[in-house]
Amino acid sequence: MKFTVLGATGFIGSHFKHFIEQKGIDVFTPEKHYQFHKGEDLGHVVYAIGLTADFRSRPLETVHAHVTKLLEVLENAQFESFLYLSSTRVYSGVSEARETSTLAVNPLMMSDLYNLSKLMGESVCLAMDNKNIRVARLSNVIGNDFSSDNFLFSVIKEAVGHGRMKLNSQLNASKNYILIEDLLELMYTVILGGRERIYNLASNSSTSNQDLIGEMKKWIEFDFVQGEVKENLKFPDIDTDRIKTEFGYKSRDVLNHIQSLIKQYKKQIT
Repeated sequence: MKFTVLGATGFIGSHFKHFIEQKGIDVFTPEKHYQFHKGEDLGHVVYAIGLTADFRSRPLETVHAHVTKLLEVLENAQFESFLYLSSTRVYSGVSEARETSTLAVNPLMMSDLYNLSKLMGESVCLAMDNKNIRVARLSNVIGNDFSSDNFLFSVIKEAVGHGRMKLNSQLNASKNYILIEDLLELMYTVILGGRERIYNLASNSSTSNQDLIGEMKKWIEFDFVQGEVKENLKFPDIDTDRIKTEFGYKSRDVLNHIQSLIKQYKKQIT
């Protein structure tokens, strides 16, 4: 068995590469400008190429990462399966976050460029008549990745590094977080035996800012400042019935891992 991870230098790609290697399986990790040859056999492919926080300042690179490179791989390579990593961010502005939900995007909104490009990548994959080409919509992935601008990492860095944390969103606002360990197992399971073409890979429930801050205060001292509440993107609760029914999935609670994340960051900066 062979795996190919595209985007293996990123957070998720690098963790999945290590996860597969620990199983004694060969992993091919082509570099950014690798040219795929017609008929090249890639085995099981994970497409983890993408931009996140900086997509607004790099719109052309965002589309290239989410769509253009994808077309090159699909047009040229052969594979046993293909998993395109998308995001639950595409559920912004809708009332229900099921895999079958009708989504809402507006090309006049710069913030929707990310969603539009991810959805084009999804659409290309799902339009192909191959049941082994699948899409995974990932929620906020949590692990030792303090180079990330993910909200949770940002508040931990601010609280530990400056002894204060300013929150520009409501205390009762919540997000869906999935631990990297849970995500890797789910990805592997979907790749080898998923019956559907598209999956939400997320926790079974969301976590509020108030609960996160309360847990952080158990392990570090910091001043909390409620800043001006900005208009936030609104997301519905992510539906995980599909992975619960098909795989018996039950997520771990991110709050139980806050202490570990704080320790990891302290070790990193000392």
